[in-house]
Amino acid sequence: MLTLVTGCRGRVGSALTALLHQGGHPVRAASRNAAELTPPPGVPAVTCDLGDPHTFPEALKGVDSVFLYAEPAHIDAFLTAAQEAGVRHIVLLSSSSVLAPDPADNPIAASHQAVEQALLASPLTATLLRPGAFATNAYGWAGSFRSGRPVDLPYPRSGGSPIDEADIAEAACAALTDPALQGAAYHLTGPESLSAAEQVRVLAEASGTPVTVNEVSPAAWKEAMAPFMPAEVAEGLLSYWAITDGIPAEVADGVEKLTGHPARTFADWAAGHAAAFRP
Repeated sequence: MLTLVTGCRGRVGSALTALLHQGGHPVRAASRNAAELTPPPGVPAVTCDLGDPHTFPEALKGVDSVFLYAEPAHIDAFLTAAQEAGVRHIVLLSSSSVLAPDPADNPIAASHQAVEQALLASPLTATLLRPGAFATNAYGWAGSFRSGRPVDLPYPRSGGSPIDEADIAEAACAALTDPALQGAAYHLTGPESLSAAEQVRVLAEASGTPVTVNEVSPAAWKEAMAPFMPAEVAEGLLSYWAITDGIPAEVADGVEKLTGHPARTFADWAAGHAAAFRP
């Protein structure tokens, strides 16, 4: 049962590839440029650019299951190529943003929803992983920590339940290897709700780096982020944070359902990645 893991330059994809290989499951690592990958010894690397359908047939040859990132541009072509190759099961890394009341109005949710709908309309078995905010999003504050500057937050009281990327990889591994878990949708979160300001405090304690929070206007934050993200993505984030300002985030049990253990805490993640937040 050969699994193709797309997006292996990312933390989730690379961790999942290692888990499958360690468990004795045949796996093929894929990314836009296979030459940039460093999979575990014995794991082949292949080019699979989700923006280029010409790369799909070779990457999918002999594959039974796929771990797929949610890129909507050529999803129909990918699913056609997957069916022609004999793929039976796809685990999609979606987003909990699709659970919002109007996902089509949010650019982040809309792209994930489009891929979900295409998958569910296909004859393939689809397992949907819907994580909320990744703990790794906190790396966006690392520059402030290292330079001694305050962390600028437009909505410091906005609640989140950040999830460790290791839990996402383990959840995906379980869904790919246990037929009893397949064909369902799972909401994945960390085990507790923390405001953005509380997350900064947790990181400060873990790294031993004193840092303060500076509340800025949404417009100022969007302007500062312009070099790093598209305007529509920034708008989507600001809209979400405004709606959740002062409201605890939902905590779901998807990680435990899939892996059999509780989700890792943000404090655990911060302790393991504290070096990135020290001067």
